[in-house]
Amino acid sequence: MELTVKVPGSCGELVQGTHRGTPYLITCPINLYTHVTITDKHNNISGLGVKSQAALKRTLDYLGKPDFDYGIALSSELPIGKGMASSSADIAAVCFAVAAAYGVELTAPEVSRIAAGIEPTDGVFFENIIRLNHMTGECLETMEEYPRLKIAVFDAGGAVDTVSFHKRTDLAELSIRNERITDAALELIRSSSSPSAWAEAATKSSLANQSILPKKDLSEMIKAARERGALGVNVAHSGTVIGILFSPDTVQEHIDEIANRLAALFSHLHYCETVELTSGGRIMEILD
Repeated sequence: MELTVKVPGSCGELVQGTHRGTPYLITCPINLYTHVTITDKHNNISGLGVKSQAALKRTLDYLGKPDFDYGIALSSELPIGKGMASSSADIAAVCFAVAAAYGVELTAPEVSRIAAGIEPTDGVFFENIIRLNHMTGECLETMEEYPRLKIAVFDAGGAVDTVSFHKRTDLAELSIRNERITDAALELIRSSSSPSAWAEAATKSSLANQSILPKKDLSEMIKAARERGALGVNVAHSGTVIGILFSPDTVQEHIDEIANRLAALFSHLHYCETVELTSGGRIMEILD
């Protein structure tokens, strides 16, 4: 037996804040993935960090299994500490794969509860785009229609530890102060699936987040990007990445040209690559 599960990462979040006092994020899953492979040919464990090892143990406990009888390997296309949901993708892929090895198909809500018990989680392992209470793992809303935005990913440098960030005592107050702005962003997402509406929503949330985790020269970068044809930006609200959002029909050469120009204008930013907004969820392949 051999099976592989992959779960997408993210480029930050499309919107993050509170609604009527309840914290949430709107997922931004992209076409970069964590891969977990399980085999019965050996019992080696490789590539699992502390959080994914915790996911392995918690999944076994959830299934009532005292020991893990298989080999497991994890690899990822996602950098750590950047706000690209690397830990959430790792945790979810382990949960889905371990359960599948025992013939159990976990649901996304089940995985979300396991994940939220380890750290505040992203909902990239739910199908479509969702609004998630990242502290509890509860799915609050599903957006089945969404634009296939192209996203030029920039890194502002450094790293943010998710657990430490969410221990900040000022987060709730600052988020509630921003609620008028993030409510407007949420309403844009709900009212339209157009690329421009979603980009405007993400931009509003990005600017509101400047009071919580500021990105250097963000307003100037938004202005420069829009002048060159981008629709707006999104950010990792608890990370270091910034996404420049483009219409799905924008050709890659044009995106590269704009991204390289922005990298020259804002030398503290590193242009990583272009990705696409995609559905969340998990993809499983049984190899034999």
